[in-house]
Amino acid sequence: MNGRCGWAGPEQIYIDYHDTEWGVPEYDSRALWEKLILDGFQAGLSWITILKKRENFRAAFDGFDPNVIATWGEDDVTRLLGDAGIIRHRGKIEATITNARAWCEIEAQQGFDTFLWNYVDGQPLQTRAANRSDIPTKSPLTEQMSKDLKKAGFKFCGPTIIYAFMEATGLFNNHLTTCFRYEECAALARKPSR
Repeated sequence: MNGRCGWAGPEQIYIDYHDTEWGVPEYDSRALWEKLILDGFQAGLSWITILKKRENFRAAFDGFDPNVIATWGEDDVTRLLGDAGIIRHRGKIEATITNARAWCEIEAQQGFDTFLWNYVDGQPLQTRAANRSDIPTKSPLTEQMSKDLKKAGFKFCGPTIIYAFMEATGLFNNHLTTCFRYEECAALARKPSR
């Protein structure tokens, strides 16, 4: 088992992302929010586009600090629409501000990390797929999470976006069983101590 998931490559930035980050369980509320926002920006585009612009996004969005972004208004939207280093999509930019406000509410109530990890009882789900064609693009679980996030005020969080988000942040271990990262990520599948 020394292969790699077929989607990872050929560019080194994609290989590095696969080998070090994708599928690793993420328990930090702010980091989870950043990834959800980036997955929303990715809608209709390729993930490599977002990866190449990720540092630009972090600079433009003040390190993805939702407490700061929640205070932004139209001047900030205008500023971001003029930033060629990011995806300049008014709806996605406005959704980021709205989502920051929704994040603040959930974070204050229970913690955004707790909110998300409760869907899988605190442990990553192990897909155990041998072929990418065996992995869906959405599921009843992602449909429910999408619905609940929208009810909480989030935008750009449909079930397909949520599925990709759950894969990336390790709520699902969707590395193929033929991938060397499958066992490595599976070994991380335990509830964090709180």
